[in-house]
Amino acid sequence: MILKRLMILSVWALLLLFLSGCDSTPVPKPRGYFRIDFPEKNYQQFDSTYPFSFEYPTYATFVPDTEPGAEPYWFNLVFEGYKAQVHISYKPIKGNADMLLEDGRELVYKHTVKADAITEQFYSNPERRVYGMLYQIKGDAASPMQFFVTDSTHHFLRGALYFNVEPNKDSLDPAIRFFSQDVVRFIETLSWK
Repeated sequence: MILKRLMILSVWALLLLFLSGCDSTPVPKPRGYFRIDFPEKNYQQFDSTYPFSFEYPTYATFVPDTEPGAEPYWFNLVFEGYKAQVHISYKPIKGNADMLLEDGRELVYKHTVKADAITEQFYSNPERRVYGMLYQIKGDAASPMQFFVTDSTHHFLRGALYFNVEPNKDSLDPAIRFFSQDVVRFIETLSWK
């Protein structure tokens, strides 16, 4: 009889405990994203028949641009496994410096439709004769970072970081910060020939 009462009491206690735990208001959980493991930063020198040299990451693949319309010395730095790449185009300056600068600027500002903000950072290295502009495009734009560099008399080089996924500033932010460092390293180590 005592055992039967203890069992009834425990069933009631369990039922009471179960019902009292359900009175809180449900709270939606924020959407999560997969963690991305990035490789250690290591760089290698690119020095060939191109009219410039630079350093690029060991985890990137140098791929010459063979698309229709591609010009000599155009290439991509492809970050396999991360769906990212930096498109690089080179043009010799032949009295067209103003046009090249304006084209580079226009390509950046085409992203204003999706961009929350665009910041400009001037770059100058008189010792290497490398001058340019680095654009960081905030928001859900297709390209979060673009740049151009020139010596203002012979060489003009333009680059843009792209991800082969739908733009989402929240999920891409760690990758943008990681690969942006590689773009800056590219610019800082660039030398004309």
